Parts: sequence; C-alpha cells; structure tokens
Amino acid sequence: MDQTPAQLLSQSQNKSGSVLIIAPYASYRLTPFIAAARNLGANIIVASAGPPVPSMADVKGVHIDFQKTDETIETLMEISRTEKTNAVIGTDDVSVLLANKLAARLKLPHNDNRAILATRKKDLARELLSGGGIKIPEFCRLDLDRPLAEQLHAITYPCVVKPVNLSMSRGVIRANDVDELISACARIETILLNESKNDPSRVLLVESFIEGQEIALEAILYNGVLTVLAIFDKPDLMDGPFFEETYYTTPSRLTPKQQSAIIKTTSDACQAMGLREGPVHAECRVNADGVWMLELAARTIGGMCSKLFEFATGQKLETVVINHALNNKDEWDKKNKKPAIPDKNEAAGVMMIPTTKAGILRRVEGLSAANKVKNIDEVLISVREGYELIPLPEGASYLGFIFATAANPALVEKALRAAYAKLEIVVAPLWKGSVVA
Repeated sequence: MDQTPAQLLSQSQNKSGSVLIIAPYASYRLTPFIAAARNLGANIIVASAGPPVPSMADVKGVHIDFQKTDETIETLMEISRTEKTNAVIGTDDVSVLLANKLAARLKLPHNDNRAILATRKKDLARELLSGGGIKIPEFCRLDLDRPLAEQLHAITYPCVVKPVNLSMSRGVIRANDVDELISACARIETILLNESKNDPSRVLLVESFIEGQEIALEAILYNGVLTVLAIFDKPDLMDGPFFEETYYTTPSRLTPKQQSAIIKTTSDACQAMGLREGPVHAECRVNADGVWMLELAARTIGGMCSKLFEFATGQKLETVVINHALNNKDEWDKKNKKPAIPDKNEAAGVMMIPTTKAGILRRVEGLSAANKVKNIDEVLISVREGYELIPLPEGASYLGFIFATAANPALVEKALRAAYAKLEIVVAPLWKGSVVA
C-alpha cells in the first residue's frame, strides 16, 4: 500500500539498512528486483509514481513525482536517513538519473550525472563516444521545429532516424532515400506528440545504417572495471525498416577474437561516457570493419530477458546488481573483481514474441503445442485478451516471451523458432470510436 513519507518514517524498524528501488509505475522490472532484495534479506522500499505492484507486508511504498526532481530527492533523502538506506536501484531508463543523483547524495556507488544523462539522450551519447574514439555511425541532428528541407543536404543513404529520448526501438526507422526520410520524420513527430508530457524534446538523430550482426552485452561496472556477464547473439538480421528485437541466444557463436573486440569496445565506450559503477546494457553491430557501438544504457536488459541470464547462469541478474549496489565485496573476486556466477555450461535463449498486427488481442492459440517443443522451458504470454496491440515503430511492448535451454545455441534457436511457429495470434480490428466487448 502506498504511504506518505511521514507514515513510512514512523513505521521504520530497520537497523541494518535498506534497499531503495526507484521505478516508474507498473514497471515489469520491479517485481524481480523486489524478489532479489528479499532473497538477500534486505529491507525494501519502493519509490514510484504509483502504488507498488506487490502488496507484501515487507515492501514499503512511497509516492514520488518524477517531474519534481529536487523535491523528490529531498523526500527520499529524509526516508533514506531514517531507513539507513545503503543501496539505491533505478530499474528503468526513466528512473536511473534520479537514482544516481540520490546515490551521490548518500555517498553510495554512483556515476557522474552527465554520464547517466548521456545514456538517456542518444545525441549526447554519440558526442561522447565520438570524442572517445569509439567506432559509431556517422550522425547528425534534425530539429523538427525548423524546415526539414534545409537540414537534409549532407545526409547519405541508407540511414536510420530515431528520437533521441525513446527506448525499445520506438520510432526507429530506416530510410533509403530522402522521401522515405521525410515520411519517417513525420511519423516520428506524431509519436513524440504523445510523449510531450514526459519529454518535450523535438530533436531527431539521423545516422548511417551499419550492416552486420547485432549483439547485446550485459555487464556490470565496479570502480571502472567492466565485468561481462553475458553476450547475446541476435540471430535474425535487423535490416529495417523497423528494428524489433526477436531472438536472443547465449553463449555467443562469434569467434573469441570478435567477442574480445566487443568487450573492449564496450569497456572503452563506458570510459568515454564516464560510466564507472553499476549495470551496463550495450547494443553493438559486428562486421568486417570491426565493432560499432549503437546503444549504451546504465540499466539491466529490458523486458523479461533478465530471466534468460538466470537460465544461462543459475543466478538472478537482479541479485548481481543489488550486491553491487550494497557493495558486498564478498560477492566479488578480490583480485579480478568478478562476480561469483556459476557456469552451467548450457546454452539459453529467448524469443520476444513481436506485435505484428494492430488491433485487439482476442487469443493466442497453440500454447500447449509450443510448450511441448523439445528444449522449450516456458512460453509466457504477458498481454491479456482485449488489450490493444500497437506494432513498431509506434508500439513498445511484446506479446510475451519463449524461453529455451539446450546443449548449444543452435539447438536453442531451433527450439525457439519451432515453438513460435506453433503459435497463432488472433487479432480483431480496432474500430476507433467503438466499444470493444
């Protein structure tokens, strides 16, 4: 139940310290972080724009306003002093900057605020990465408040245009010529109109399209040292026009030399952006010219994909992150600064079920058959019937997730594709202005 700061402070009984988790309303990352903190025996406080999702008695909640940063930090400082907060976690992009500012005030592990801001602003990140000598696409900015025609002369094609402040591939569109670019900009502008309350930015980033295999890297920084937790291959080529992610498999099938190059590029990118502490999620492309850094976030992997980390290693990703925030040095090898993660010697993968049709979800057929596919661990549908489905580039959610483990990544990929082929997504048209029963 949501509580005022006064109520929360009056109920404080904790003597050993607390984990403060800052999350946007209804964040899917919140529950795993709460579970991890509970398993570590920590007192838990959730700061959110809405009531915490779980209603367990050991989770205390406080309502905050993400738009009133200074006021919110003072509120959380008051709570943190009384609750003896010794770890602050920002679960999502929208909460990481606030969490970092609070951690700095509390003298807990944190990053420079400009580094965190750069993970939220793609154009600022490009500037810092370029200045650090990191291989990135050629880029420029487009200002939607100025005539586009006068800003397009130096752009080469194909290119990719994207908002500077959105995530999950929302508004990311490939353009093969100037007409496609103008059309893409108009489409993104409509998306941004619906986001104006959260961020009024009307600047777009245009960058050259980089061919090659895309990978994701999950890591954690401890006093500037990058420890890689997993490298995920994305078996499907992501050539556009939109860039919805589907398959992730680990361990990577890239060569050891390529993987070393990915790790070095990510480490160098963190240094260029000024990141020194906490979780890192990187997105790269690999081709004959080397490793290209596309995105670098100061948070864990999105969606329910953190579960893939658990399938592969036997340990929860959120536990690793909270142990870092708690500065639990016993969980780190003192010489190599490596987390104590068991190696299951097993491949794992996830298929993020894409939203391919707009409309109202009626049902998902074939779940039983999909679950029976060899090496499939779980098929999870996270969207309820009656929910409006919105595909990319406007949409920002998946229908669900398919998880698999096997002896090697090729078998994992085969199982995921076979299970997805068993599913039939039944979608009804959405008639605007009508009431859907």
